[in-house]
Amino acid sequence: MKFRRTLLGLAAAATALCMFSTCAMAQAAYKPEYKMSLVLGPPTPWGQAGKIWADLVKERTQGRINIKLYPGVSLIQGDQTREFSALRQGVIDMAVGSTINWSPQVKQLNLFSMPFLMPDYAAIDALTQGEVGKDMFKTLEKAGVVPLAWGENGYREITNSKKPIKSPEDMKGMKIRVVGSPIYSDMFTALGANPTQMSWADAQPALASGAVDGQENPLFLFTVLKMQTVGQKFVTTWGYVADPLVFVVNKEIWASWTPADQALVRQAAVDAGKQEIVIARKGLVEADKPVLKDIAAMGVTVTSLTPAEREVFVKATRLVYDKWKSTVGVELVANAEKAIAARKK
Repeated sequence: MKFRRTLLGLAAAATALCMFSTCAMAQAAYKPEYKMSLVLGPPTPWGQAGKIWADLVKERTQGRINIKLYPGVSLIQGDQTREFSALRQGVIDMAVGSTINWSPQVKQLNLFSMPFLMPDYAAIDALTQGEVGKDMFKTLEKAGVVPLAWGENGYREITNSKKPIKSPEDMKGMKIRVVGSPIYSDMFTALGANPTQMSWADAQPALASGAVDGQENPLFLFTVLKMQTVGQKFVTTWGYVADPLVFVVNKEIWASWTPADQALVRQAAVDAGKQEIVIARKGLVEADKPVLKDIAAMGVTVTSLTPAEREVFVKATRLVYDKWKSTVGVELVANAEKAIAARKK
């Protein structure tokens, strides 16, 4: 009996030691600093998303998880289309990434680049905050990352140095810088333009020299970068696509944290995403749209399409929409269309 008690005591001690060692190993596995990749830094909404998330995580984990921001996708030499692969491989620990930039690796993310799919902000929310968003997260998990929350880069509007754009006819022959996803080349070709794929780092001097006539991006970028100084004198708001952002963590990094810290990081991402979406939409959701007034005050001609004018662009890109349904997934597109049709405006 005494021998049995001794064995039980030794087993309990071993278990306690094992638990202590496991905790110590888990704690030791925490890195002194985690690398977060961003395409844009503060003061853009995208950059603020990363900063808010990092600050909340540091505060809520009491300094156990410290995050350093790497804007300009500097961890991968500025090549934003490589970000997702680098994140999956562990070159990057965390990211607030663009659905557009990651779409070459995760084809379903092209959903958000389907031309004129999302007519208003309520439509974006219907997708990201509903079943489509949940399905997209499952897809990202299968692709090798841990998605936590949605943010927003915003509607991409078109600018150029030549003339106001009110119809596809106005775009004929224009050299337009586009991002590196093939659907964008298809869209601008369908509209009669000459799409040119290049990184944003290369785009700025190309716009300044006149080698490229125009570009498409969220309007906050126009004001932050003062794009009228690189020849962009005409802006057309057409809301043809919007670019949700995704807060993600590398799988191995995620697994190295305790469940309690995982919960804190996840909630921090959700809270940061909500705050960032408000920042991204500021000046554009109000009735008088002050951002457009600010741009006009820079000496820029701002054109807002009427519903009838916009419909001409919708029809001109319909073949592209139909072509990309099979790539994105016919069922996924159908579910997205249903969610948007049922949205509360």
